[in-house]
Amino acid sequence: MVSNARVTDQIVNELVRMATEATEFAYAPYSNFQVGAALLTGDGRFCSGANVENRSYPMSICAERAAIVKAVTDSREDLEIVAVAVAESNGGPCAPCGGCRQVISEFARTGALLIYRDALGVFKRVPIEEALPDARAFLSEKAPLFSETPPISETPPS
Repeated sequence: MVSNARVTDQIVNELVRMATEATEFAYAPYSNFQVGAALLTGDGRFCSGANVENRSYPMSICAERAAIVKAVTDSREDLEIVAVAVAESNGGPCAPCGGCRQVISEFARTGALLIYRDALGVFKRVPIEEALPDARAFLSEKAPLFSETPPISETPPS
């Protein structure tokens, strides 16, 4: 098991390298904004992904979510994210969007790191709790939001 405390500079550098390399696989013909992401799982696996755009822009897939989906489908156990790095092909600033932060928080262990380049060109290491405050505040543990099917009213609303 890899703990958050064991996310060394060497691991951070490897995640950044993998995320940068993943930008080469991005499909971004509309924005030319090629993004790569790499993550480290609790069982020590590395996984990367790239953004995939679509003409219907909201249907595009961010690099972070591509890496997570790949890790989930390649795993035989529950996915637990320890760290995620994001990079843009030109070395510009690139932070996970709100949707990606939410998806990351679904699989992140407490203290999982987001690693991304800020507007000054410096890679930041931010715990997921700071990047998405209160994401799990209403849950006592990681569990489905709806454990039972909500009742369906037989009376139409007035």
